Amino acid sequence: MRRLAITLVLLWAAVGRAELPATFDLAAVDAYVAKQVKVKGFVGLSVAVMRDGKIVFAKGYGKRNIEKNFPVEADTSFAVGSVTKQFTCACVYLLAEAGKLSVDDPVSKYFPHLTRAKDITVRDLMNHTSGYPDYYPLDFLDRRMMKPVSFEAMAKDYAGGKLDFEPGTRFSYSNTGYIILGGIVEKVSGQPFGAFLTARILKPLKLANTRYGSAKDLPLAATGYTAFALGTPEPAAPEAAGWIDAAGALWASASDLLTWDLALTSGRVLKPETYAAMTAPRTLSTGKVSDYGGGLGVGTINGDPVIRHTGGVSGFVSGNAFLPRAKAGLVVLSNTEHVSASKLRTDLFQLLVKDIQAAEAPAVPKVAGPGPKEAVLAFIKQMADDKVDRGQIGEEFSVYLTPARVTAGGARLKALGEPTKVEVGETHERGGMEVAGVKLTYKSATVRASLYRTPDGKIQQLLFYGE
Repeated sequence: MRRLAITLVLLWAAVGRAELPATFDLAAVDAYVAKQVKVKGFVGLSVAVMRDGKIVFAKGYGKRNIEKNFPVEADTSFAVGSVTKQFTCACVYLLAEAGKLSVDDPVSKYFPHLTRAKDITVRDLMNHTSGYPDYYPLDFLDRRMMKPVSFEAMAKDYAGGKLDFEPGTRFSYSNTGYIILGGIVEKVSGQPFGAFLTARILKPLKLANTRYGSAKDLPLAATGYTAFALGTPEPAAPEAAGWIDAAGALWASASDLLTWDLALTSGRVLKPETYAAMTAPRTLSTGKVSDYGGGLGVGTINGDPVIRHTGGVSGFVSGNAFLPRAKAGLVVLSNTEHVSASKLRTDLFQLLVKDIQAAEAPAVPKVAGPGPKEAVLAFIKQMADDKVDRGQIGEEFSVYLTPARVTAGGARLKALGEPTKVEVGETHERGGMEVAGVKLTYKSATVRASLYRTPDGKIQQLLFYGE
């Protein structure tokens, strides 16, 4: 419900910061999350991880209910807010596949009384490019939302007046459009939105810990909490009936969301061409491209397509990120709206992707002789002494490294003195060689060295760059 990027001012507790693991080792991740819950003051947190299409980790931390002292368990359900939007778009696309609507239909086909309904399409509503003002732009529950509202009143008040911008010209996150999408699903299907969603998606996928609209029959549902200015957590009042609906009224467990991600991306929910349309960036009428598809943020990490979305409703924040090609993802759910989980989930997802991509990368060759740091320092000394051992360098590099270059370069490096710090970055393979970047910090300058070595230990390249 709340904006895609949820930002909260947070003062760290004095007990210290938990360090992110160097690799995505599950035991280390578990320890890191447990420490984060303690350090940052989460009431409760649920984390689930999928790799190769299988859930390899699912665990709860902290309390799902403080007053009853109930712990968060692996199957605890949370209100997931705007993560609902991808489910809503899938419902629209299911109806499109059945030939009952088109995502390029004008809104006037269903609700002709709305502002500029002839100029705004169903796709505009899904892409947040309609221009309809957002009824929920704030990060706290205001007085309006404490009283029930009807669909008709919502549509009139927020889609019956002045637009924020010309349709199709801008991206601006608007929950209003998703309330209207829910109304379109109901008109076209002849069913309440929740009934259609349950029958077509939740039940077929056997999402046992997922419900739309209410958590009353979920035995492990969490209670949402809020606090002001680092105060004591207190139960958060939920939005009244009608306010979040198709824009954010879903409850789910972390594992259920990963099951959904896998089903959506592997063709079990939509046809491949439909899924491609749902996850396509939107080109605006200005020529600018928005990285938001149908209820999903779309992008890449080192060339890998990624789909993701966050969510926030009263008392809860959520994050769902998935790497379709690797059938891998991370879900983090929290019942603590006053503490940001943004950095935690971003860091963990990036670590997961890095681990997957590293496992697929060509193995770094084992090189005879000293490590990159020692090799670079030894070579610098040889240059400074004007005595390079050409038996330890490749033929082409030896030709490139003329005596004049050795003399002049060695003098310049020698003039910098001894480095105060030497750091080796990540190594990788290229052309059958070990490639390493070495950063040398001197009192007056920083120099980066690019080192290429073949398995026999010979230096095929060692170039120096200023920073």
